[in-house]
Amino acid sequence: MSITGRPLPTPQPELNPETAPFWEAADQGKLLLRRCLACQVVIWYPRSICPDCHSTDTEWFEASGRGVVYSCTTVRRGVGEFAEASPFNLSYIELAEGPRILSNVIDADPESIEIGQSVEVVFASTGNGTALPRFRPAASLSQGATDE
Repeated sequence: MSITGRPLPTPQPELNPETAPFWEAADQGKLLLRRCLACQVVIWYPRSICPDCHSTDTEWFEASGRGVVYSCTTVRRGVGEFAEASPFNLSYIELAEGPRILSNVIDADPESIEIGQSVEVVFASTGNGTALPRFRPAASLSQGATDE
């Protein structure tokens, strides 16, 4: 859901043998990434060959789902199924594990999203056994703390 009250579309991603575990885990509320066991690079977009050292020795692992906004913009004129959802946010999120992924920051006014802002993953079901990772502003670590 976008803050405007108009839901963002959740298009079905294309599945293939390399990416299916990622999309299936997302539907279960888990953010999976691949890591190269030869050079330790965390890989995004999911693939079985490391883009840095070309090793095929890679593994899936569950990521924290936390990150920061690396870059962002407010889309005011969406195209196709996104036309009715504008304005909405489009951001590169730098994950705590290193890679940057393109997604949306939701549950906030698109104009309020800032570079460096902490975010956490949430998942939007496509209704077809997969879900899209989206992000929302992370709860402040000091929220709920009391001064004693």
